[in-house]
Amino acid sequence: MESHEVLREIFKKTSAKQIAADLQLSLSLIYKWAEPPSDDSGSGANNPLDRVGQLIKATGDARIAQWVAEQTGGFFIRNPASLNHTGQLIPLTTGIVEEFADMLTTIATSAADNKITPEEAKKIRARWEDLKSVTESFVRACESGNFGEVKSAAEGPEKP
Repeated sequence: MESHEVLREIFKKTSAKQIAADLQLSLSLIYKWAEPPSDDSGSGANNPLDRVGQLIKATGDARIAQWVAEQTGGFFIRNPASLNHTGQLIPLTTGIVEEFADMLTTIATSAADNKITPEEAKKIRARWEDLKSVTESFVRACESGNFGEVKSAAEGPEKP
């Protein structure tokens, strides 16, 4: 979905007039954000979503996306590299369980003295980010049907 389309959908539920007032901008500018960019023969203005995307591309720094996600109480996870199934599904699922166990071990080790230092918190965060990435990679592979073909091949040819 294009940024102006996202904003158009948002304006269906949130008053553009209120947004203009909150941001101290003209209502016409707010409405222009929801139009296609002028270089696509629309009359839209470069909107904040486009600007954030440009800023991320210019800096190559995902902390911008992380900050934006945190503003809504969420978090940013970079899309993982594609996971290709080699025929053995159990080792992949075991890997996720092992990552989770590693994270719990990190937490238990850090909490053993009934306190967690800033350095321990960084280690916990790093393990958590690793777990999210591994799990997201697996889920994306499932959604892409990467595991279905191997299963079909193992079952043999279809019978009429």
